[in-house]
Amino acid sequence: LAPAARKNLSIAEFTTLPGSRFPLESASDADIGANAQLSYTLSPSEYFTVEEENSNSRSKSLFLVLTKPLDRETLPVHRLVLTASDGGRPSLTGTVELVISVLDINDNAPQFNQSVYSVHLLEDALEGTVLVRVNATDPDLGTYGEVIYEIDTIVPPSASGIFSIDAKSGDIRLTDALDFETVAFYDLQIKAKDKGTPPLSGHCKVLVEVLDVNDNAPEVWVTSLSVPVPEDASVGTVVALLSVSDRDSGANGRVRCAVWPAAPFGLVSTFAGSYSLVLREALDRERVSEYEVEVRAEDGGSPSLRGRRGVRVPVSDVNDNAPAFAQAVYTVLARENNAAGAELARLWARDPDEADNGRVRYSVWEGGVGGVASAGGGWRPASSYVSVDAESGRLWALQPLDYEEVQVLQFEVRAVDAGEPPLCGNATVQLFVVDENDNAPALLPAGSGGPGPGVSGEAASGALWAWAAWGAPAGQVVAKIRAVDADSGYNAWLRYELWEPRGKGPFRVGLYSGEVSTARALEEADGPRQRLVIVVRDHGEPARSATATLSVSLVEGTEAALAAAGSSLSSGAVLRAGLRPAEGGAAATGAAATTNVWLVVAICAVSSLFLLAVVLYGASRWAPRAGVLSGPGPATLVCASEVGSWSYSQRQSRSLCVADGAGKSDLMVFSPNFPPPPGPAAKETQPEPPALLDTVSVPHCLASRPFPTPLLPSVPFLFCSFTLFSPLCPFSLTPWAGGEGIRDEPPGPAGSGFSFRM
Repeated sequence: LAPAARKNLSIAEFTTLPGSRFPLESASDADIGANAQLSYTLSPSEYFTVEEENSNSRSKSLFLVLTKPLDRETLPVHRLVLTASDGGRPSLTGTVELVISVLDINDNAPQFNQSVYSVHLLEDALEGTVLVRVNATDPDLGTYGEVIYEIDTIVPPSASGIFSIDAKSGDIRLTDALDFETVAFYDLQIKAKDKGTPPLSGHCKVLVEVLDVNDNAPEVWVTSLSVPVPEDASVGTVVALLSVSDRDSGANGRVRCAVWPAAPFGLVSTFAGSYSLVLREALDRERVSEYEVEVRAEDGGSPSLRGRRGVRVPVSDVNDNAPAFAQAVYTVLARENNAAGAELARLWARDPDEADNGRVRYSVWEGGVGGVASAGGGWRPASSYVSVDAESGRLWALQPLDYEEVQVLQFEVRAVDAGEPPLCGNATVQLFVVDENDNAPALLPAGSGGPGPGVSGEAASGALWAWAAWGAPAGQVVAKIRAVDADSGYNAWLRYELWEPRGKGPFRVGLYSGEVSTARALEEADGPRQRLVIVVRDHGEPARSATATLSVSLVEGTEAALAAAGSSLSSGAVLRAGLRPAEGGAAATGAAATTNVWLVVAICAVSSLFLLAVVLYGASRWAPRAGVLSGPGPATLVCASEVGSWSYSQRQSRSLCVADGAGKSDLMVFSPNFPPPPGPAAKETQPEPPALLDTVSVPHCLASRPFPTPLLPSVPFLFCSFTLFSPLCPFSLTPWAGGEGIRDEPPGPAGSGFSFRM
């Protein structure tokens, strides 16, 4: 056998082809002949066999033949036993161990332990988080087995910067933020390669699934908006279409919606993610002209996120409001004799609508209750006195106003807007003409007031005549000056003054009554005639006056009576001279008889009037107070003035009186003297009635009309009718209930009043 007991061989894997022969050292046998003939056997192997080569040479060559390619990764070392046997009996053998080392080549690519890696990662994972570690092995040796990792491809390609891999360890890390709503799934192809030449590589797949977190608030979008909304839009009108979405998924993407404020709009879900903003209540632009509606959305995540969207909904105007005046009734005071075109008042009507719907024009409404009866008996509309500016509502006079023609002018002013259809509102204007002292007192004709003291003459010329008997006592009325003033109130309150003669003359004039009476007993020394100049003044500012000249003839008593009777029979005829009876003649006898008859008639008439006055006085004093015009205290005078009404005088009286013979409606109203309450205090507080009467004037608007109950005290009603008549007081006092009044509204709660007719 060979000297060495082991033989080492190195054979490269795969590159050595089957059939390759590797020489071996032959064995030797010291024997000769048949004992020296050697044969070889190899231990069983699928990769190798042994062959001998016969040649002409004395020695034979021995070869190890490769029958199958070697694979170092399968069996890196082959250990075989080669046995040599001789031909002797018994044969002897020798062995040698063949150690065959398989040389490595780069014939193996790196292999991953998994072909697919699945990773679940929350989208809010931080940068640097390790997703997974991949592992690949290469059975080759040396540099052939060293593996390098890299990301081959990423799907989607836009995510190339999101992940990174460690080339040596195979750790895959997160290098950027994830967004589930952008990419929810990533596919990474990982390659592992060795350092062979050429390098071999292996591949695996890493599937990254991003898990959603509630990081997106709901979003609300307005897809359609129908504005402005008419204020008369019906309930259910669709104002806007909304789209609501949440990029999250699952419960994080389920959204609940609501609208704030809850009225007058609401949300109606049409289909998934779509809503309609509808009208739930009626609109009123004058109350709210624009709404700021907020649609709020909230998802079902934990914690939940909210989104909102503001919607501005303007309300368009419709003509649903009529112009409205600040007052239903305007009271306007205007002085008479005002200049034409003078501004009397400004009226203003508010229309809360806008644009043309709120543009107001004014006019005096001819269809309303307005106008006044003219002095000629015709009817004049209010538009002939006043006009209103269509744009500004300024009320101005078309002509100077005359209190003696019209005291109260009531009419309606209409305000109409420019809407379609137009709407209108009305206001009543009560124009009170305030009296100015523009009329001087006027003397009345003598004898026009009925029986009275003897006086005759022409009032127009201011010359009057009267007769007085010598020896007449002081205080005897010899004449009465009758005058009237067309004005009212203080302007028509007359006073009489004796202008001539001044000093202590035989006559005096009642300050307010106009009665000319004797200041002392008349004597023959006073002469046959007295000339009196009487000035009649009103109380206006400035005061106006008229002058009357009264000639008083002093005659015998019978002549004065005949003169007075003649004046009564002739009803104001002028008596130029007194009657002188003829002594001892028939004329004297007839005159005396006539005088006696008239004296009897006069005495009876005066007595009757006195008794009637006493009865009426008693009835008004102790009867129920239905006939009393006012209670105790200051008298109330109903009269138009600059301040509407005024009270005059603290004096106490029950008299109602106008100037004798006047057709003018002047009225005096005084409070009566009620019986004082029992006790000493009553006597101290009860004032004494004055001797003189105070006369005032009542506006024509109140004359010959019933006074409504609010002007009278609440006293028990007396169903009766009093007729007061005397030469000085031609009044009729008639109770009434309901019916006509001086105002348009009904009477007071009692529904009753008194009518004074003259």
